[in-house]
Amino acid sequence: MQLLVVGSGRVIVTDERRGERNVAAVAIPPGVQHAMRSENAFGAAIYLDPASRGAGVTAQDQVADWESKADLLLSAPIDEEFPETALTLLTSSRAADPHPALRQAADLVHQGTVGPLRLADVAAQVRMSPSRLGHLFSEQLGLPFTAYVRWARLRAAMETVQKGGSLTEAAHAAGFTDSSHLTRVTHAMFGLPPSALARAVRWE
Repeated sequence: MQLLVVGSGRVIVTDERRGERNVAAVAIPPGVQHAMRSENAFGAAIYLDPASRGAGVTAQDQVADWESKADLLLSAPIDEEFPETALTLLTSSRAADPHPALRQAADLVHQGTVGPLRLADVAAQVRMSPSRLGHLFSEQLGLPFTAYVRWARLRAAMETVQKGGSLTEAAHAAGFTDSSHLTRVTHAMFGLPPSALARAVRWE
């Protein structure tokens, strides 16, 4: 899930469901294709890893609640502490912890981004059927297994770039075919090239 908060200027979000709108704060669910354009804008974008603290809040039946609570962020200063403040404000006490096997599977995905990651192999390691584990990814994290793997690979690649690695090194370290493949995925997910994303992102 993406959270966008605009501190100043103007941001227009376009999506398939609501068309074009000027926003001050918005929550965009996983898998929703959208575009943004800004006019002298300053703000913050937060991308929540579905398996992080507050997992479960990305479920589709809670999206409306998140969009209403996104307005809370407008009272928080956009500074170094903003990501943690945002999570504190938005994390619902009602959000259930993910299934223990799902948490273990998510950890395995992040540990194994260099090589191939197949649902059947991960399911075997957490002693669960592939169909059941795949269902848990979609139901509790709001993303199918393959999309979660893509997210984990992208995060691993950006961490390599931030440590001084080249795009080619980052692509290979995260299981992408090459730097072009990494660039395509980065553009598709964030609308930014990897170099710009690596400069702007901070993992919490």
